[in-house]
Amino acid sequence: MAVPEIQIKQLAQCELLEDYKNAIADFYLWLKQEFSYQPVERLIKARACYIDQLLCKLFQGFGLANNNNLTLIAVGGYGRGELHPYSDIDFLLLVQKEPTTTECEKISQFVTMLWDLGLDIGHSVRTLEQTIDYEKQDVSFATSLLESRLIYGSEENFNLFQTKLIQTKTWNSEDFFLAKTQEQDLRHKKCHGTTYNLEPNLKENPGGLRDIQTIIWVAKKHFKSQSLSDLITDGYLTYEEHQELLECLLNLWNIRFALHLASGRAENRLLFDHQPLAAELLGFGSDGKASVERMMKRLFRIMSRIRELNQMLLRYFDHSILPDRNTHKIEQLNDDFVRVDHQVKVEDPSVFFNREKIFELFEHIANNPKITHIHPSTLRTLRQVRRRLLGDLQDYAACRTAFLRLLKHPNGMGRAFTLMHKHGILAAYLPQWRNIFGQMQFDLFHAYTVDEHTHKVIQNIHHYFSPQSETEFPLCREIVVRMEKPELLYLAGIFHDIAKGRGGDHSELGALDTIEFAKLHQFSDFEGKFIAWLVENHLLMSVTAQRKDITDPDVINEFAKRVKNEKRLNYLYCLTLADIRATNDNLWNSWKNTLLRELFLSTRRALRLGLENPMDLRDQIRDKKRQAKQDLLNLNFNEAQIDFLWNRFKADYFTRFSALQISWHSQHLLEAKDLSQPVVIVSEKAMHGGTQVFVYSPDKINLFARLVSFLGNKKTHIHYAQVMVSKDGYAIDSFVILEKNGSAIESPSRISSIKRGIEQSLKEPNKKIRIKKTRSKRFKGFNIKPQVIIRSHGRKDRTLIEIQAVDIPGLLTKIANVFQKTKLHIHAARITTIGERAEDFFVVSDAQYQALAPEIQAKISHTLLESLNKETE
Repeated sequence: MAVPEIQIKQLAQCELLEDYKNAIADFYLWLKQEFSYQPVERLIKARACYIDQLLCKLFQGFGLANNNNLTLIAVGGYGRGELHPYSDIDFLLLVQKEPTTTECEKISQFVTMLWDLGLDIGHSVRTLEQTIDYEKQDVSFATSLLESRLIYGSEENFNLFQTKLIQTKTWNSEDFFLAKTQEQDLRHKKCHGTTYNLEPNLKENPGGLRDIQTIIWVAKKHFKSQSLSDLITDGYLTYEEHQELLECLLNLWNIRFALHLASGRAENRLLFDHQPLAAELLGFGSDGKASVERMMKRLFRIMSRIRELNQMLLRYFDHSILPDRNTHKIEQLNDDFVRVDHQVKVEDPSVFFNREKIFELFEHIANNPKITHIHPSTLRTLRQVRRRLLGDLQDYAACRTAFLRLLKHPNGMGRAFTLMHKHGILAAYLPQWRNIFGQMQFDLFHAYTVDEHTHKVIQNIHHYFSPQSETEFPLCREIVVRMEKPELLYLAGIFHDIAKGRGGDHSELGALDTIEFAKLHQFSDFEGKFIAWLVENHLLMSVTAQRKDITDPDVINEFAKRVKNEKRLNYLYCLTLADIRATNDNLWNSWKNTLLRELFLSTRRALRLGLENPMDLRDQIRDKKRQAKQDLLNLNFNEAQIDFLWNRFKADYFTRFSALQISWHSQHLLEAKDLSQPVVIVSEKAMHGGTQVFVYSPDKINLFARLVSFLGNKKTHIHYAQVMVSKDGYAIDSFVILEKNGSAIESPSRISSIKRGIEQSLKEPNKKIRIKKTRSKRFKGFNIKPQVIIRSHGRKDRTLIEIQAVDIPGLLTKIANVFQKTKLHIHAARITTIGERAEDFFVVSDAQYQALAPEIQAKISHTLLESLNKETE
């Protein structure tokens, strides 16, 4: 699309810097206004054309135009004539000989003017020889020169420049292809190998713009193609595939254009805080989360198609460009399939008219570890068959039999399942999978789309069956090797989130889907109900471990009653671990591992004792004391010393801490010279999944607030807290803390710093608590209204307070300060962070150590909400 005449006239009349700034601002405004009406390809070409006009005018204005020594050449995306609103402008100033001092000054003024105008430019000034030398060293520079275009200067010089580039043999087709494919592999690895990150990079992600550009660059270099359409003539693309690539490219351009407008800069990552406005600009609506999820579902489906076409074409190119590297070792697998090197290939495409043969293809992948990919010709056939299906593959009895055979195959849920997911066969088999394909969740808890998350769950489960898991997940490994029917666990993994995005409780809806699947696939009623129970309760273990006090026998017994038997417990434990680890790479840590393991072991013991014989609190305390005392006796403490110390503690202390923790606390307390002074200890190694902080100090009403403030300001993450008072009025405060990345604190100097800092803080009880406010921009798009829920506790003299809010720095300190002002005693705290949301649980009592009366509950709820709303404004 041509730039409007009025914009060109305005640019022509510019003289001063301010004139140019105003003209560019008006042009940006025009781009934004026209985005709703004009095809995006016209707008990005219009911006490139406008920049051409601007550069030419400035080139002339600074006296560079009449100099035969200088040729202004656009390269890269600008060379293609494609500029999004804030895309960088790359150009080469080609000089016949080294520029004079006067020329250097004028070039400097020209470039400085562009910077002053706020343009993002990438430029170089080189002779032809220097350009060729640098092109030899850098494949990215060589790639940008493939798309060079004359802006101003001698056409003769530009033609000579292009001729020299063609004649230079540094980057022959083979080397260039290898460099670009290695570059792509590295780029994909940085994105964790998945298209489905919820804040995708529109250029760099698998299926992004770079994947299309890589095809174009290789085609230009090897086949001398000028456009994608040339690949139809060369027999690499069908007409339908060409149209599909163009459609995908235009869709990505639209989203990238909207992202630039939403962010106001050259941004390629579709970050959460830009997604709502981008969705609105693209016409997906202005209803926040729903609009974003519609836009992202479209985007992920587009990127999936691009990635598949990219891989198909690059394999075709590989066969053509590197014939010597492809040995074409052929192994006949059966009458219909062969292995060609590391690829499986169908002999006759018409074989797939027998739909069950599709699953036979993946069965060969499961059978043969040498097969890593699908041959490009077979992938093309598979894509065509997939698009021509009139119904679901599960409608065919033979397909159901083949699918179940794959499900039960020892390797069926490994690479074979991954490729089924990647190439749309799972979506063609299960209609529910199509609904979650590309389904995002607009939060910071989930890092992947629902289908990709589920795929990762299956990968995690499959890993438990490998010998390597014996060291990483020994309990899961111990369980799965004894499973009679692992396929039930796999199906629970496939269906656990399959109803997301439909509205309603996805666990309940998924359980109903599971029952229908089980009937269709002739599972027994018992098996169908068993899988459905796992799907309906797949969050139960995680919620219990992270939100309840699993040191409380009543909690264990209640959980055991829900689970009912060891078989359910075993399957649920493996599913829960796989689920949490597949949700977000930053969520899994040793603390969560320890919580789940302890819940599993405690529940298994309860089940083995029998539900009619609940765990006895007194037996538990006696057992812990016995173990801890033996440890202390081994350290040469005498029994009288130990008993004298322990007589200070209430029964609560011995129920809340493990034998290991009790002996560790006791050792340091017995070694202390004066117990009337605070004792602070920090574990030097991870203990129970995290770094333990223990404080024994004369009780003060602001002690908890001071401690959580200090730990927050030290940039640690508090996962758990126990707060209690000894019989003689001393506070016993214990914390489990982790680094922000989820690991225990390993640096001895940092551990010492935390210990010294707490000791210093306790010496200054009246010093004002300061909160470091560094709220992340990532929370900008999440407007979570704080909620305070107060309910009764299992103990009659306790009250449970649940607080939900955005996880901002200082949140825990704010809460503790409110508790301090209202004279509440905190007995335990469970700190849970789920993405952008904090869900914190506190067990409290009033000043007289009684449950909170209704009027006090109302007052605390009001005060907390008032404080939290101020914090989140």
